[in-house]
Amino acid sequence: MNPKTVAILGTLDTKGEEFAFLRTRIESAGVATLVIDSGILGEPAFAPAISRWEVARASGHALEDLLATRDRGESIAVMAAGAAVVVRRLFEQGKIQGLISLGGSAGTTIGTAAMRSLPAGFPKVMVSTLASGDTRPYVGTKDIVMVYPVVDIAGLNLLSRRILANAAAAVAGMVLQEETECRLVSKPLVAATMFGVTTSCVTIARRILEQRGFEVLVFHATGAGGQAMEDLIADGYVSGVLDVTTTELADELLGGVMSAGPHRLEAAAEKGIPQVVCPGAIDMVNFGPLDSVPEKYRGRRLYVHNPNVTLMRTTPEECAELGRITAEKLNRARSSVVFLMPLRGVSAIDAAGLPFWCPQAGRRYLDALKANLNARIRLVEVDAHINDEGFAEAAANTLLKLLNESAGRGVHAV
Repeated sequence: MNPKTVAILGTLDTKGEEFAFLRTRIESAGVATLVIDSGILGEPAFAPAISRWEVARASGHALEDLLATRDRGESIAVMAAGAAVVVRRLFEQGKIQGLISLGGSAGTTIGTAAMRSLPAGFPKVMVSTLASGDTRPYVGTKDIVMVYPVVDIAGLNLLSRRILANAAAAVAGMVLQEETECRLVSKPLVAATMFGVTTSCVTIARRILEQRGFEVLVFHATGAGGQAMEDLIADGYVSGVLDVTTTELADELLGGVMSAGPHRLEAAAEKGIPQVVCPGAIDMVNFGPLDSVPEKYRGRRLYVHNPNVTLMRTTPEECAELGRITAEKLNRARSSVVFLMPLRGVSAIDAAGLPFWCPQAGRRYLDALKANLNARIRLVEVDAHINDEGFAEAAANTLLKLLNESAGRGVHAV
């Protein structure tokens, strides 16, 4: 049996001693290594398997040009892009089973760019002097393990040796872990989106899907949750989508704090997997504490969900625009899509007598859907609230039907 291999990515010109130490520690654990050099300033401390010249070429640039211009910012961007291409290619060829890197701001930028190109579940360890701060720009939606080295990465000492040895042991342990049991219990995956105000619906639907042999991955629709789901769908993990809670589209449209970006609700369409979509929580946009709500929205209908979250009711006009946006995204679908519209409210506070009840907004949303949806997309109006048991059952059973139909056509996402 061939040994598993960890890719070691980094600047061998400035951190060569530290990378050599990492290589030795990983190999001593019985794991092979493949070193990729992303340095630019000088000659590497030791010969890598993949040179800095190859990394630069992978991004469509010549290293000679970077050396001539001596533009640090451009060089980091080029090497980050090239490293992502190189690492992804090695992964697709089955040549690596893990990735580790270390560095300061430049090394972290390059290393995590490569890590974000890899699917969830693939071992990724980044030893970074930035790990104690805001890591979202580096981690994104991927399962990157960030290790703070405590001291700067500038030579080996008593403390840095211990921390680098821990990181090496961590990545070696990840790639060596037994996967047989995981494969034996694996089930087809369904992705679902949930907010506190749609929990009842998703909980009931999840139980139905699980009883039918599916494993349900529930994503909290807080922006990062939606992005993570879209990435997993794009990576081919998911067989179907129960997108109950599309509220992140409202935050993207109106500047809320829980936007999932402009590409939300697109991965399943592009991947060609069945999806059931609902307008869960499109009645609201999320902001922080009440005093953080932008001045232009202070006169709107606001609801303090908790001291740290303030909700703003979307207007009928905004809901119409959300309906149009939703329709245009769903029209790109290459597989079966059913949109379920609950006629009695789209969140726990959007119902008769509750703070966000606004029948006109729901009608405008529905009218925009009807006006813009492609004839291929089935629209079903359900005389129920989104959290009613009957609506949840309809959502789950509709997705089950689509999944069965796609299986009959030989369509598989995983």
